Amino acid sequence: MGPLNFPVYQFRFKNSENKTYIFDLIRKKFVVLQPEEWVRQHVLHYLLFDKNYPKSLINVEKQLTFNGLIKRYDIVVFKSDGSIDILVECKAPSIQVTQNVFDQIAQYNLKLNANYLMVTNGLQNFYCEIDATHKKYTFLRQIPDYKRRVR
Repeated sequence: MGPLNFPVYQFRFKNSENKTYIFDLIRKKFVVLQPEEWVRQHVLHYLLFDKNYPKSLINVEKQLTFNGLIKRYDIVVFKSDGSIDILVECKAPSIQVTQNVFDQIAQYNLKLNANYLMVTNGLQNFYCEIDATHKKYTFLRQIPDYKRRVR
């Protein structure tokens, strides 16, 4: 897997049955290393080690039902009260971040009501803050650090 637009991190890998696996710190298990998983693991390390979000507030690849369809979000960061702070949509580096990707995360957010959205293919990273009261969003340079969020 190639370099991404994130800091360099130390990952744990293993090989089994002609497949490479990467250790997921949140799920606490090795998962098959696919291009989207490479991006997801970088985002998790970014949130944990650069933005200092606690592991206990992060959830990975969980199911949600939207308009009768079963979908899976990539990463959610909760606030201590259980509400959702950040919703992350990860794509493989070969997938362009298009309006369709933003529409997908916006649909998920209708159900989840996150304060922040992050969309990434590992090469392009987009962050925005949601203002649900005024039904608008503002693009940001980055996601706020956890310490700034808990004041």
